[in-house]
Amino acid sequence: MDSLLKLLKKDASLTSRQMADLLGTTQDAVESSIAEYKKQGVILGSQTLIHPDYYSDEVVTAAIEVKLTPERNGGFDRYAARIAGYDQVQSCYLMSGSYDLLVILEGKSLKEVASFVAEKLSTLEGVVATATHFILKPYKENGILMAPPARPDRLPVTP
Repeated sequence: MDSLLKLLKKDASLTSRQMADLLGTTQDAVESSIAEYKKQGVILGSQTLIHPDYYSDEVVTAAIEVKLTPERNGGFDRYAARIAGYDQVQSCYLMSGSYDLLVILEGKSLKEVASFVAEKLSTLEGVVATATHFILKPYKENGILMAPPARPDRLPVTP
């Protein structure tokens, strides 16, 4: 991975001027490289990680283990693509171990997540079993510690 990609992965909020300064190159070269990476499908998108205490809507997140029967000529790819296509699905990974896919799902309530699993996921051809685990509190996400927001509850004490 080149230096620009490492920098973008670490902090995509930097301006192209800041990245150019850090990399010892020009702003035009950085912008050109980023445009080319997007065109080639190397850069797929970027997101801002927001502390869950500041979401305007309550969100329930679940990690769902999915056991599948692989297809003869396609393995798990067609199933994974279909599952990943649902709007509620935030991430979908092929896994080693006792289950085949790990699906990270968001819903507005426990009932909505349960309904998705029962009505959409479990009924798909090839799905043998599912196990749903609700995420209660994130401590670290995408390499970023999810420290609680600073809340001054008391005045500072001075001697």
